[in-house]
Amino acid sequence: MKLAGKKIYLREFKEDDWTAVHEYASNELVCRYQPWEPNTEEDSRGFVRQNIYDAGLYPRKRYALAIIESETQRLAGAAELHIRDIHNGEIGYSLHPRFWGRGMATEAARLLIDFGFKKLHLHRIYATCDPRNIASYKVMEKLGLTFEGRMRENLLIKDGWRDSLLYSILETDLSRP
Repeated sequence: MKLAGKKIYLREFKEDDWTAVHEYASNELVCRYQPWEPNTEEDSRGFVRQNIYDAGLYPRKRYALAIIESETQRLAGAAELHIRDIHNGEIGYSLHPRFWGRGMATEAARLLIDFGFKKLHLHRIYATCDPRNIASYKVMEKLGLTFEGRMRENLLIKDGWRDSLLYSILETDLSRP
């Protein structure tokens, strides 16, 4: 599977992607708002193996794809659409800091939203983020997701319980002017 945008494309993970994954997933800046610690090499290998395994399942519930910069063909990060039920999906994204601020997370999320609505016929797609992660919720706002609220202490991370901001978009939102 490949989803193509202007600056990036999304593709299935390959075994040898683990080293590029490890470059960003072992970085404290990347995981500071996540429930996971910086990856060990085995964590990064396991992440790639799990994504390859999940890609072969039917019905498929998780589309975790590599974000590839079109111009350089470098793996920049990962984007995911997790099917929660037949009507709802959840998106997430993670990028190497060298690719931050270039619109890649926005483009990756847009590709997943379009895929979720047009190919998987989902009704609602949502995303959450740590309230301190300004860049992440700015991506959601750029994409036209609606702020639904703040979930209090819903995720345990390394520095304690964390609130999450909840955003969503409906298939009908795309047809509005």
